[in-house]
Amino acid sequence: MNQPRLHWTDISPKAYQAMASVNAATAKSSLGPVLMELVQTRVSQLNGCAFCLDMHARDLRKHGETWQRINSLSTWRETSLYSKRERAALNWTETMTKLIGHRSHDADFEELKGHFSDQEIVELCWTIAQINAWNRMAIGMQMPVSDMPIE
Repeated sequence: MNQPRLHWTDISPKAYQAMASVNAATAKSSLGPVLMELVQTRVSQLNGCAFCLDMHARDLRKHGETWQRINSLSTWRETSLYSKRERAALNWTETMTKLIGHRSHDADFEELKGHFSDQEIVELCWTIAQINAWNRMAIGMQMPVSDMPIE
């Protein structure tokens, strides 16, 4: 697969530009680039988005992230490789991405509040929402994964 199903960015440029604008706003978040990329990588793992997973793993490497932390991200609960702050963000990432059932998310939110300001929580939520939307477009349009080696 070398081409997406449709050239969706050209077919609907206004919607694409709106998404890109939200992406540009979240990229300026006070959360920091590594945490943002960890979150986006984890969402892409959960959603099975090969294109976005590849892109965000590459971005993590550009930010100096180790292969061990990248490769262990899907098992973050079973390792001590992530800080309490990162763990709270990753837990909230899974909560916001899975959205299954009608259980209360109060405990997850309270854990998050122990590590993040209100501003950071909102920025984190926008980041999670945004990457979920990008994942759905990339999966639906079958965006091809780069065959360039990472590093």
